[in-house]
Amino acid sequence: MNPWVPVAPCTPEACLFPPGSRAAGPRRALRLVAAVLIVLAGVALALAARGLGTPSRARLTSAWSRLVLRAIGIRIEVRQGFAFMAGSVSGPRPVTGGPSGAAPLVVANHVSWLDPLVMAAVLPCRPLAKQEVRAWPVVGLLAAGAGALFIDRDRLLALPEAVDGVAAALADGHPVVAFPEGTTWCGRGMGSFRPAVFQAALDAGAPVRPVAIRYLEGEDTLATGPAYVGDDFLWASVRRVVAVRRLTVEVTMLPAVWGRDRRELAWATESSVASVLVAGAAHGLPVAA
Repeated sequence: MNPWVPVAPCTPEACLFPPGSRAAGPRRALRLVAAVLIVLAGVALALAARGLGTPSRARLTSAWSRLVLRAIGIRIEVRQGFAFMAGSVSGPRPVTGGPSGAAPLVVANHVSWLDPLVMAAVLPCRPLAKQEVRAWPVVGLLAAGAGALFIDRDRLLALPEAVDGVAAALADGHPVVAFPEGTTWCGRGMGSFRPAVFQAALDAGAPVRPVAIRYLEGEDTLATGPAYVGDDFLWASVRRVVAVRRLTVEVTMLPAVWGRDRRELAWATESSVASVLVAGAAHGLPVAA
């Protein structure tokens, strides 16, 4: 185990609960078949997208991500701050850059393998992913096709190069989405935001846009099924997701934050995201059981 990689206290045994309302067997099977077909189509798109520019690849990935989420029964609700914006996502949301013309660094809490798809569906962006993803079958090809930037978490000496890559993308006007907790949490809590990636925003003169992600069963019950924590298996998580009858992901787009240094930026962003997640817990948001 790498001592520099954070570990969340969440485990499948302690944190994951069955949905309150399950989808019927035929619907679960249909969702799985549809998802497989769209993923296979995505492989072909990723190969074709190699010849496209970064903005076109981001838009194509955004449309494909919306199809995947719809196929597995996930509805997206986007909120601006704490004000309701839309009941569902019909297209990507623009984000505003900084005075320098740099695109924003979009920073979110991390719950599930679904999070990059959710963020791509909400707005065209380049994901920051761990280096291991590049070697994963199918997923690595899809990530590369989406224009992902990769970071080797096992090599600290490679960190400045990764930060420079993110800064260059932001300076070129391409939003980058990062999950600086460094690991996934079950959704009932969150980890500290590690400051390294925030240096890229400072170097590029870019704003940081906090985003809070919550998975809900229906409209007001916290869903833990999408969480991908501990020694969980991807297939088990996929089966839990398609089994929820009405699964909603709530994406709260918070006001941009600025800071004098990366630690101040990390703290301000973490506090902004926590204000949404903790508010849900404070109001007694129930957990599916």
